[in-house]
Amino acid sequence: MAGKVFFSVSMSLDGFIAPESSADLMGQQWLELQQWVLPTRFMRENLQFGEGGEEGLDNDIARGTHLRTGASVMGKRMFDAGERMWPEEAPFHTPVFVVTHEKRDPWERPGGTTFHFVNDGIESALDQAREAAGDRDVRIAGGGATIVEYVNAGLIDEFSTALAPVVFGSGIRLFEGVDADRVALDQVRAEPSNRVTHLTYAVRER
Repeated sequence: MAGKVFFSVSMSLDGFIAPESSADLMGQQWLELQQWVLPTRFMRENLQFGEGGEEGLDNDIARGTHLRTGASVMGKRMFDAGERMWPEEAPFHTPVFVVTHEKRDPWERPGGTTFHFVNDGIESALDQAREAAGDRDVRIAGGGATIVEYVNAGLIDEFSTALAPVVFGSGIRLFEGVDADRVALDQVRAEPSNRVTHLTYAVRER
């Protein structure tokens, strides 16, 4: 049985998930958005920061999100930013399908991540990711525009946000351009930790 198609992002209270410029992703303001996940034991292991790290709800959610994912899909903007910042052993450890107009051979990294470059649209990328994922889930990793494309196409089953107690005032909004006439949500759960509130929603057509 095929798994779900989902996304999982950190979001500010005013709805932003990334800065306008990818050059600002590692700025102090935007690092605040990830302060729930960076100290966790799972993230330290996955990014090879060393031993230790925090356990608890945030760690469990980060690890669970990783373990459920059999393949990922992302847009070219996210890939370009990540190619500069990810360690040599990229943190996915599964196939990743990049939606792009660029023609490029698959890029294999140590640790099980191979990036495949898909030139014929979001549905083709998702079909390839589903085949690669088997009975595990497919994660739409981002960025915001790519997520909205999948939402508007009716291809997302579920999503989670880690709602952080920060405001930014500008940047890339998660639901910028969403077709609100087509999309309805059912809340699945809400789980507060010391740093964020984890919200999960099922997506259905309105």
